[in-house]
Amino acid sequence: MGLNLLLAVIVAALALASLMVGATVTSPPALLAAFSGADERLALIVTEIRLPRTLLAVLIGGCLGLAGAVLQGLVRNPLASPSLFGAPSAAALGAVIVISSGVAGALSFALPVAGMAGALASVGALFLIAGRGAPIIVLLLAGVVLSSFAAAGTSLALNLAPNPFAALEVAFWLLGSLEDRSFQHVAMTAPFIVGGGLLMASQAKALRVLSLGEEAAQSLGVAVRRVRLLCVIGVAASVGASVSVAGTIGFIGLVAPHLVRPLVGYDPSRTLLPATLAGAALLLAADLLVRLVPTSGSPIKVGVVTALIGAPFFLALVLRERRALAGRLPS
Repeated sequence: MGLNLLLAVIVAALALASLMVGATVTSPPALLAAFSGADERLALIVTEIRLPRTLLAVLIGGCLGLAGAVLQGLVRNPLASPSLFGAPSAAALGAVIVISSGVAGALSFALPVAGMAGALASVGALFLIAGRGAPIIVLLLAGVVLSSFAAAGTSLALNLAPNPFAALEVAFWLLGSLEDRSFQHVAMTAPFIVGGGLLMASQAKALRVLSLGEEAAQSLGVAVRRVRLLCVIGVAASVGASVSVAGTIGFIGLVAPHLVRPLVGYDPSRTLLPATLAGAALLLAADLLVRLVPTSGSPIKVGVVTALIGAPFFLALVLRERRALAGRLPS
């Protein structure tokens, strides 16, 4: 409880900072004046530009952190991440097709719809390929195939873009950003993010039992197939909605659970809420960083920042796992 409260305070502080930081830095008294309507110009900036961006950072960062914790508990592998089952790649492909074909721009409502459709289609294809009762290793291999196929489709869409401007728009969108998002995007994606998050969180007790192994969980009355299906659908809905609005934001789902796990133990059910709060804090902090770092051209994309931080973290995890494996091998 203490850790969750501390993380919630950190998220609230970062969200407040996110509302104050922009092209013009706003003081707390000015922020209060904006919300009270005393300063109409600042009220427009804060409520129509910064507030949706802040809400999306909390929602997307939280769902990525939760999805990472759920998947790591589901497959019992600390290197698992939301991209495991191909939903983010498929969501990106759906959104890229919409942009590159000229059907809609990067800020159109068609974008999140196409992204979520791609993510849900990938889940359907996953279970169609692997089979309903497939073991987790088959699901993982099928997810790798779907992710690779979606990445190839994204590259093809870029290659066949009708003009350089469409290709450039797609390329910038794929970098991942929360810039220029509105309450319309929040309203469009929040039901899927929250619904998918609740679906994943509802399996907390089952994930605790699954940590004993699938056979032991089944002997204790856990419907392993149902748990797996609900977790994957929850990941697809929430992460697909996130990717369709913000583009590719990697490593949050991998890093957030590892930051909190040493503090809560290795019970997957106890990791879910702290990982959600840690994911929200990480994305808020990364988005603040891109606004504070001065650039001569276009601002740095938040997906670039999370990749620069997350890639070394992932490498450190791989090296730690290799050392742990070497220590268990007979000499």
